[in-house]
Amino acid sequence: MSEKAAGEPALPGVLVSGLAGPRGICEDHLGDLQKHFTLITMKEFLKNKNKFREKIQAIYIWGGSPVISRELLLSLPSLKLIASAGVGLDHLDLPLIAGCGVKVANTPRAVSNPTADLGMALLLASARRVVEGHQLAVSPCTEEFYVNWMGQEVSGATLGIVGMGTIGYKIAQRARAFEMKILYHNRNRRKVEEEEAVGATYCERLDDLLRQSDFVMLVLSLTPQTQGLIGRRELLLMKPSAVLINIGRGLVVDHDDLVEALKNEVIKSAALDVTYPEPLPREHPLLKLKNVILTPHIGSATHQARRQMMENMVASILAALSDLPIPNEVVLK
Repeated sequence: MSEKAAGEPALPGVLVSGLAGPRGICEDHLGDLQKHFTLITMKEFLKNKNKFREKIQAIYIWGGSPVISRELLLSLPSLKLIASAGVGLDHLDLPLIAGCGVKVANTPRAVSNPTADLGMALLLASARRVVEGHQLAVSPCTEEFYVNWMGQEVSGATLGIVGMGTIGYKIAQRARAFEMKILYHNRNRRKVEEEEAVGATYCERLDDLLRQSDFVMLVLSLTPQTQGLIGRRELLLMKPSAVLINIGRGLVVDHDDLVEALKNEVIKSAALDVTYPEPLPREHPLLKLKNVILTPHIGSATHQARRQMMENMVASILAALSDLPIPNEVVLK
């Protein structure tokens, strides 16, 4: 826990998962956070709840931790805000939190560009078999390169974007530079001028997008409607040469059906930045397939984005504690 010198006013208490480790806050941000808050770790809080329960006015969620439960909420009578890094909210029970009189803020703008960049990186890596090529190039068994080491052309190919929010739209902007034909499926159609700006065509039916696309990019939040959206039926609609890319949430895709489709060449390959669980069990069949690229949920993992996320969360907490309008407040619909 950070401490103030004697005589100085106490800083507001903020609960964090930890100050180090896989789920700890970013160490580069520690000094900035301690300028504004007294950081109280979950370990400290659980060890002495009576000491800290009244002091904690906000929770700082980094990497999905700490986990928000009813028990935790009820044990923090001074809690005003939960600030969560990133855009996804599937780890939070928003009605439960609102029912306890606590507000929520996230950091949607900070993650948009880096996540869109990663989506395109996975698309290009899959199309040109970059990971397989690297393994061939560095293998001690390699004596010569294959003349017919073939990938797929990206320029002029059809990209189907499922989920055309801020990130999906930024992917469309990047794909246009590759002269790709862009289709999209979304709960709500975008304005005509927005479609025209990136050359995107709306598909009211997901099936139509799946049938036509060479690359299918999933950019979806996890909701009851999107869980299991892509399963055996949907994969069978895709071209045998198609690539599935998921930068949304792991549970949007049925992993068992995806494994079957990849093994039986129903689709060409897949690139996943998200899975369920994370990480996958070490014996999971997805880890053994050559036509899969897996990355460890790094859509927002740039120094610039993570700093912006931290700054956004600090701004939201300070606003909440001063009863001011909260930047990036999540409003329960």
